Amino acid sequence: MSLSKEEKLEIVKKYGKNEKDSGTAEVQIALLTGEINRLTSHFEAHKKDHASRRGLMQMVGKRRRLLDYLASIEIERYRRIIKELNIRK
Repeated sequence: MSLSKEEKLEIVKKYGKNEKDSGTAEVQIALLTGEINRLTSHFEAHKKDHASRRGLMQMVGKRRRLLDYLASIEIERYRRIIKELNIRK
């Protein structure tokens, strides 16, 4: 089960320019982070779910590519999204 429609809308409102802005890198990164966090908690209970683990790795890779793109375009937006989402430890 993915993020609910309400959760997605809340993320889009928070990180997008307006409530219909789902295409910017920040919104996409935030949505992927929400999915990654949800799946991470799923794997605590289901350790042998390797098919979903593959999907998780694909999401992590996509988020990494989006972060790299954002860092190459505008470093301040990159730093702000990293700080807000608490991605880097």
